[in-house]
Amino acid sequence: MGDRKILQPENHPNLSELYDTYGEAVYRLSLRMLNNASDAEDLTQEVFVDFWQKQKYDPDRGSLITFLLMMTRSRALNRIRKRQSRQQLVQRWEKVMPMSHADESFDQAALSELSVQIRNALQEIPEAQRQVLELAYYEGLSQSEITERLEIPLGTVKTRSRQGLLKLRKLLHNLMD
Repeated sequence: MGDRKILQPENHPNLSELYDTYGEAVYRLSLRMLNNASDAEDLTQEVFVDFWQKQKYDPDRGSLITFLLMMTRSRALNRIRKRQSRQQLVQRWEKVMPMSHADESFDQAALSELSVQIRNALQEIPEAQRQVLELAYYEGLSQSEITERLEIPLGTVKTRSRQGLLKLRKLLHNLMD
């Protein structure tokens, strides 16, 4: 590692002191970006816990507040992208399966059947591709979060996602018509 001084627990105050010092700034940025107090609180907690657990701060690269705010910004953008992705998915489903209030029980049955068909199709694609798609669409993880969770390169996540979606499209082609 050379002369780099990575921040270690013995070199800085405890988590509570860090939160007391920088928590308000992290929360304000989270709130401004997410426009939701509950999401901002969750993100603030996530930033501090992750910071404390991973110990990736290098004081030679900038101040601690800058590091924390960059973490916050990056994670807030990921959450915004996830939210937009979910909204786009819902909009696509609504186009394929428009909901009418006249016969909700029929709509629910159709959605249930569609869900079963999608689950069955997912079981037919390779495990690695299925795992990436389930993390993305059922858990709402971004590709970078999937990379961290599975400990595989980002390019591999993108390739598995693309290949899995192409295979699903072939398997579900009758639903797309």
